[in-house]
Amino acid sequence: MATEAVTGQMNDDPRKLRALLTRVETLARDHAMSSVVVGLAAEEGDRSFPEFVDYLRSTLRVEDGIFRMTRERVVLHLADLDRERATEVLERLMESFQSEFSSVSEPSLVLRFLEVKPGQESPNVKDVLTAIFSGHTLH
Repeated sequence: MATEAVTGQMNDDPRKLRALLTRVETLARDHAMSSVVVGLAAEEGDRSFPEFVDYLRSTLRVEDGIFRMTRERVVLHLADLDRERATEVLERLMESFQSEFSSVSEPSLVLRFLEVKPGQESPNVKDVLTAIFSGHTLH
């Protein structure tokens, strides 16, 4: 976070995304554990989205991960969950964010989910990004 303040950079090193997806693959293969990769996209210039991303970063479990692609796009990894449970978790976190920071407007988000189950082919970066960000449109 201090790096962002110094450099003004709002995205993470691309190697971090590859490491995040390697973790997803390892959990599925070695531990027979499902994970969900979520694409969060906000409208360009949404002022509350970076605040929400920081909030998510502070509330995630140790086994989860977050990767900031751009100011308005984030990849989230939720370990040991299926898509339904991941949806519930994100809804709860969005409600919690709103109640804790009521002065901040609610971010306008589009969420897309990709569940990675044990035994399925390991997703590559391109396939994951296509699955969680293609077709994102905000009104």
